[in-house]
Amino acid sequence: MPEPSSYESRGAVAGTGMGGTMDLAAGEAATLERVPGGPAGGGPDSRPRSLWSDAWRDLRRNPVFLLSALVILFLVFISIWPAAITSGNPLDCDLAKAQDGSAPGHPFGFDGQGCDVYTRTVYGARTSVTVGVCATLGVALLGSVLGGLAGFFGGAWDAVLSRITDVFFAIPVVLGGLVLLSVVTSNTLWPVVGFMVLLGWPQISRIARGSVITARQNDYVQAARALGASPARLLLRHIAPNAVAPVIVVATIALGTYISLEATLSYLGVGLKPPSVSWGIDISAASPYIRNAPHALLWPSGALAITVLAFIMLGDAVRDALDPKLR
Repeated sequence: MPEPSSYESRGAVAGTGMGGTMDLAAGEAATLERVPGGPAGGGPDSRPRSLWSDAWRDLRRNPVFLLSALVILFLVFISIWPAAITSGNPLDCDLAKAQDGSAPGHPFGFDGQGCDVYTRTVYGARTSVTVGVCATLGVALLGSVLGGLAGFFGGAWDAVLSRITDVFFAIPVVLGGLVLLSVVTSNTLWPVVGFMVLLGWPQISRIARGSVITARQNDYVQAARALGASPARLLLRHIAPNAVAPVIVVATIALGTYISLEATLSYLGVGLKPPSVSWGIDISAASPYIRNAPHALLWPSGALAITVLAFIMLGDAVRDALDPKLR
């Protein structure tokens, strides 16, 4: 009897795996013979998507994220290179021009000391962004480490950390800043950053602790523990990458809060002090002249409001993209 060809015009024959054969249509047989790696195989088009790739895809389609990201990129740009959009010196003042309105080369007018409001507003972005970013990084790092260890090991470590965070939560932020920063004589921004880290880490710690407790109960963590993975490997390789999303969301939203807090402390006179250039300092200096020179107050206040709003909008967009319940 002649042997059948590989593919008949009307069908094909394939083994069933149990000693028999079955007839396949030509299209089905071709599907079985298709080399893996194509659209229906294990190629790049069929790779399973991760949480981060899905989040990035959603963020790119979110107009709120795109708008806030553009504003933040512009703020970062002028913070690094303020001379790109202004040629003035924020410390050059002329009392003869005090409280004057806009003039050629000075679109925002002059403040009560005769300083160019536009130049000081541009240079004030550097201080605010630097304080916000440094405080957020410090809070996220310290809170994530302490909260992650407490959630992973539990026991006495978790109980002690929980009581410490309760103590810090009981301290009013503004009142704590008035007490702690009033005795600091340094004119740099680092005491303000240190104060924000000191009172800000408990919130991130609580978030990280709860996220780690949830992640360590997953099956893949139990399987890795059964295979003999060390605690350090479990925490760094399996738990941390899957527990960091809530921390990123809270830290992004908190960044705008820290910028606002810096302005508040500078306004009250316990944050940054002259000759430092800060939106909070300018708002405080312009408050007595609000009737005669409202422009000196409105421009730094508007810049502060736009900056805080941009970071809060960015945090909201990141939260929506990383929340699996919204998918």
